[in-house]
Amino acid sequence: MKIKEIIVVEGKDDTQAIKKSVDADTIETNGSAISMETIEKIKLAQQVRGVIIFTDPDFPGEKIRKTIAEHVPGCMHAFIDKKFAKRKNGRGLGVEHASREAIREALKEAQTMTEMTDELISKEDLIDAGLIGGPKAKGRRERLGELLKIGYTNGKQLHKRLMMFQITKEDFIEALKCVLQEEKS
Repeated sequence: MKIKEIIVVEGKDDTQAIKKSVDADTIETNGSAISMETIEKIKLAQQVRGVIIFTDPDFPGEKIRKTIAEHVPGCMHAFIDKKFAKRKNGRGLGVEHASREAIREALKEAQTMTEMTDELISKEDLIDAGLIGGPKAKGRRERLGELLKIGYTNGKQLHKRLMMFQITKEDFIEALKCVLQEEKS
């Protein structure tokens, strides 16, 4: 599988995992303190070929994703679920631990975030659905993020990400039905 866009990853182990999975070029951030030199490389990559941000499903990975998105609008985002990004022994979490299949699937599902002015899903909808507050909220958000291919977020960021990925009310309701149905099983 050939990827036209340049994939932004955190480090050299991620680059190795990507190159074993797909034919692609990468830019490494070398951690969450991204230099302006790296930001400039990513800007150029976005202009020339497009960029897919593919960071670890953890706090530093989200910080990197947010920093790049602020400086380089229009990038695509690929997300990998935590369960597919864990080392076999359970220690370590990251793209470098994911299977080739999981990496290919995440890249195939990459989406572009855009700023939206129309609110399709309100914060009240999220509260009513039990996605903010309550004992099951975190698990529900995790599963919803998997189903909608937008990654895991905390309660505060979920609304923003739903808007940025332009998730329709219909798609949201369908995914939520799946989440609630799975809870009953």
